[in-house]
Amino acid sequence: MGTLVVLIGLVSVHAARAQATSELSSFPFLRMESSARAAALGGAFGAVADGDVNGLFYNPALLDSLAHRQVSASYVSHFAGADAGTVAYGHDLQELKTTLAAGVRFLSWDDFDGRNARGEPTGSFGAGDIALTVGASRAYRSRWRYGANIHVIYSSIETASASALTMDAGLRYHRPDQLMTIGASVHHAGVTLNGFAEGAEELPFDVRLSASKQLRHAPFRFVVTAYDLSSLNKGVVGGSTFDHVLGHLVLGTELSLGEVVQLRLGYNHRRSTELAVAERLDLAGLGLGFGLHVSRVNVDYAYNSWSTTGGIHQFTLRTHI
Repeated sequence: MGTLVVLIGLVSVHAARAQATSELSSFPFLRMESSARAAALGGAFGAVADGDVNGLFYNPALLDSLAHRQVSASYVSHFAGADAGTVAYGHDLQELKTTLAAGVRFLSWDDFDGRNARGEPTGSFGAGDIALTVGASRAYRSRWRYGANIHVIYSSIETASASALTMDAGLRYHRPDQLMTIGASVHHAGVTLNGFAEGAEELPFDVRLSASKQLRHAPFRFVVTAYDLSSLNKGVVGGSTFDHVLGHLVLGTELSLGEVVQLRLGYNHRRSTELAVAERLDLAGLGLGFGLHVSRVNVDYAYNSWSTTGGIHQFTLRTHI
C-alpha cells in the first residue's frame, strides 16, 4: 500500500495544476474507447470486474487472475480515413499475488496533401499516434485491489512530433456477495518529454469514480462512471445545472441472455448535447452493441452515434491462450 500512497500523492499535485490549465489537451486519441464492449457501454467501464483484460485502460485495479493469459484485439474505422486499434494481454503471477498486463493503442491517418504558404503542393505527409502501456495490480485483504499503469505516448504529424510519459493509479472495492463493485482511478498524470510547439503539451489528465451493480434475480448489470472530476468547471456549455451534472456522467447497462449473448447500451450526455441536431430525433451520444461467447472466444461489437457526422463501428476479439 505504501507505493499506492506515493502514487496518489503525485496525482494530487498534478490535479491541482491541471485545474488551472486549458480545457484542451494533446494526445486526444487516449480518450478513445479501447474495446467494443466498453464503447457500447459509453465508456462506463471503470468498475466492470469480471476478468476483461481491457479493464487495464479504465482502472488498473480491475486486473486480476481471471485475465491470466487473455489476449484481446480491437479495431475501429474512424472518421476521415483514420484507423484505430488496441491490443492487450494479461498474465497472473500467482506466486507473487500480482497480475500484470501490457497493451498498445494506435491511431493512424491517411496521407494528407501538403501545401506551402502560397498554396503550392509540397507532397503528401502522414500522421499517427501510439501509446504503450504496462500495468500491474495486487490484492489487499479480501475485497480490495490496487494497481498502476505506466504509458509511453508518441504522436507525429509530418516531421513534427510530441511524446509523454504518464501514469494511472486505481483502487477497486469488490463485494461478490452483493454483486457490486466500486472503482476509483486517476489517469495520465505525468510529463511531456517534447511537444509540437514551444512549451509542454497539455495531458488528458482525468479523475474518475465508477460503480457496477448486477441484479440478483434479473440478468442486468448497471454501470456508471463519473469523469473529469479534476475539472468540475467543464460540462455542457450553456446547459442547465442538470445538464452540467449529467455532463460528468456516463451510464450503461448490460443484459445477459444466457451464457452466450450479451446486449449493451450506453449514454454520454455531454456528447449528446454537443453533437445532437435539435430539429430532429437524434441518437448522438448513444452507444449500443452485443457480445457473443462461443467456446473460448468472445466477440464484441459496438456502434456509437455522432449525429450527422455518422457512426463508429468497433470490433473486439478476446480469448485465452
